[in-house]
Amino acid sequence: MRDSDIKFFKNILLERKVQIKKNINDANKEIEYLKDDDVGDEADHASVSTDRMIEQAISSQQRKELSEIDYSLSKIDFGGYGVCEMCEEDISFQRLKVKPHARYCIVCREIIEKSANKK
Repeated sequence: MRDSDIKFFKNILLERKVQIKKNINDANKEIEYLKDDDVGDEADHASVSTDRMIEQAISSQQRKELSEIDYSLSKIDFGGYGVCEMCEEDISFQRLKVKPHARYCIVCREIIEKSANKK
């Protein structure tokens, strides 16, 4: 992969990292607001509880993505970014444009998903 491509993906990853941190911070504020909010009846309580669960699920997913981004950034710094961790072939530019923190090429990703579904 060319240095200009690496720089391109590094910028994308860094921008996404900033956005995710903002999203997580906003979600945490919303959860705190929901905790402090006085609820009237059972329907209000159920609604607040559901909202809290949704916010927590979103935050959890975003933390996972943040971890994957940090891992990809370390691969950029130490080498190996854009190389499939399973077959060691280059991950296509188009795949990295869609998912810049991809660890596997599309073929290997499908293999992993199929074997996970069999369990």
